[in-house]
Amino acid sequence: MRFLPSVAALLLAAPTAAAFAPQSRGSFAARANVGTAPLTRMAEGTVDNGPPYSGPATKPILDSVKSPDDMKGLNLQELKQLAHELRWEVLEAVSKTGGHLSSSLGVIELTVALHYVFDMPEDDIIWDVSHQCYPHKILTGRRERMSTLRQMGGISGFCKRKESKYDSFGAGHSSTSISVAQGMSVAKKMLNKRRNNCIAVIGDGAITGGMAYEAMNSAGYLRSRMIVVLNDNGQVSLPTGTQSAGGVIPASQLSAYTSNLLVSKPFQDFRDFAKSFNKLLPTEVQGVNKRIDEYARGIVSGGTLFEELGFYYVGPVDGHDMDNMVPILEKLRDSPNDKPVLLHIKTTKGMGYPPAEKASDRMHGVAKFNLGTGVQVKGKSSAPSLTSIFANALIDQATEDRTIVGITAAMPGGTGMDIFGRRFPKRTFDVGIAEQHAVTMAAGMACEGLKPFCCIYSTFMQRGYDQVMHDVAIQNLPVRMILDRAGLVGNDGPTHHGCYDLAYMGAIPNLTIMAPSDEIELRNMVATCAAFDDGPTVLRYPRGTGYGAEKLTKLFGYELPDGEVPTKGEVLPIGKGRIVRRPGGVGDVNGSASSRGKKREDRVCILSIGTRLHESLVAANEVEEADPELGVTVADARFMKPLDVDLIRELADDHGAMVIVEEGSIGGFGDHVLHFLALDGAFDDGKLKVRPMVIPDVLIEAGTQHEQYEQAGLNSRHIRGTLLRLTKRVKVPVLEELES
Repeated sequence: MRFLPSVAALLLAAPTAAAFAPQSRGSFAARANVGTAPLTRMAEGTVDNGPPYSGPATKPILDSVKSPDDMKGLNLQELKQLAHELRWEVLEAVSKTGGHLSSSLGVIELTVALHYVFDMPEDDIIWDVSHQCYPHKILTGRRERMSTLRQMGGISGFCKRKESKYDSFGAGHSSTSISVAQGMSVAKKMLNKRRNNCIAVIGDGAITGGMAYEAMNSAGYLRSRMIVVLNDNGQVSLPTGTQSAGGVIPASQLSAYTSNLLVSKPFQDFRDFAKSFNKLLPTEVQGVNKRIDEYARGIVSGGTLFEELGFYYVGPVDGHDMDNMVPILEKLRDSPNDKPVLLHIKTTKGMGYPPAEKASDRMHGVAKFNLGTGVQVKGKSSAPSLTSIFANALIDQATEDRTIVGITAAMPGGTGMDIFGRRFPKRTFDVGIAEQHAVTMAAGMACEGLKPFCCIYSTFMQRGYDQVMHDVAIQNLPVRMILDRAGLVGNDGPTHHGCYDLAYMGAIPNLTIMAPSDEIELRNMVATCAAFDDGPTVLRYPRGTGYGAEKLTKLFGYELPDGEVPTKGEVLPIGKGRIVRRPGGVGDVNGSASSRGKKREDRVCILSIGTRLHESLVAANEVEEADPELGVTVADARFMKPLDVDLIRELADDHGAMVIVEEGSIGGFGDHVLHFLALDGAFDDGKLKVRPMVIPDVLIEAGTQHEQYEQAGLNSRHIRGTLLRLTKRVKVPVLEELES
């Protein structure tokens, strides 16, 4: 509705919360006169004059900002210039290191505005997931360390409390920020702290997670003073637009709801916001402004979902328009009201960099790239990724079995469901960031005769653990749980490692758990899962690529027809492992031609599960090259549950020492084998020595996967050293002696 000039004038002259709360500095609106600024239209995208793209030659304002305090005296134009310089600083840094790019580009203006308006670390800003935190890191004293981003010994790609006092809360997984902000707000109030400003920044993808709804429900009920900034960029899944049973739209009805708000309502500017702000004023002031508020209700959305949950809804606001965003945040900061607020902003993911805005995934996660063109610099490996191998193997099975369906929780690109979805869109289900729902939905499908493949990162399956137990295992439903990114994952660090799945899944009855050692075994295990209907199965595999035909032949001992890697998987016998190498090498699987290991104490074996088999075979070759008397057998367990007890007994009876190798934590495969051996009496005569090699009980920080396995002590040289110590070939157990 239109407002008469006299009403608008009356409204802007009405008492505001600023009159009832002391301010440490004058408001931005007063200094910049943005209260009468015209509405800034949301940018549809950056004007693209084509490559090469380049930023400012100098960054004088950014150079002057060593901490957020240095921003407080800047005026409007200087803040805008700071945002421009900051955007190109992020681009230049990530182009050299790789990382999460477009999410950071989309919140540049928001980050500047938040740090200008609020006073960290006394005020708390919680970034949900926190992959968008690069501009925040630069403004909080870590600019000089951005060259070490996501590297061993460098700064994390996520917020990390031990890294900076400005990182209010660590993250990496989604949908946690509102709960954190509420907890902090309650604590500040109970401890009578002078200031209570807690801001949760959450995206339209993360807010689809059930935990976010739980927190909003609680915040409204408890009237927790907090601000939730809903960063709405239309990118719910990675990538959004994957073909699925829901179409190519974002995988969230909430996203459709907020999109409708954006379509049905114009962007709010500061004048519009001021008209509706009466709802947050003290009761006596509301009485003065009651008549004005009746007019104002026509401007804002009434009865929104967020208001029904007890939030005061503000928006939508252009998230790149600092003229309006800064004074709105100031008003919210200075309100004495305890009611939680949801500020709904619309942003463009990848804003300001045309290659990112045009890419299907908006250049969400990138390798190093050419800043001038946006072209990423990737390795020249000709081997396909294990994720793509899995997806194509599943397509093969689904082609022959129409009951096979795929489920993912907002990660179609990372799990291969985007590939599966292109072939079978109506049999692909992206449920958003909702791992619990994904598992139980799969259980329901299994009840009715479908064969659901529930494809979730290992680290994210932790969030659906109760559902695996209660909804799948207890009822023995044939749900196929596919855990990508098992083991150590590289640059994302400890929040994304998948090294706990063997331990947490291994404790649940009725599960069949398997882990492939290479791409051939991965295809075989996909076929095995598809064929197994007697209960739930778990297939976990790491981030990485296949080895290719040459290595599979020479190191693993495969006999490949025509020298080609098979593209069709074969069903494996459940719970049966295999001997890959006997003393003398992979060409002598029966061990008949070898004269090595004539005495039991000179016969050693390696029992591996998963892709550490490669390192085990390398270590075995190196040990035999170093000592002509030692004979090394290498076995691939394939299955953790059920264990191949016949294979384990054979190895225990015939060898003096056994090394158990896995890319998992304490409590996993090695512990299951040790438990069996102890109960089976294998240690009773004192003739068998066993050493489990697992990821140690520490958090391994970001780095390359090789660096991380080096730190974990699970590369070939560590396995070699363990074998030599067990056979008393080295006196002092230090790796430096092995290298010499």
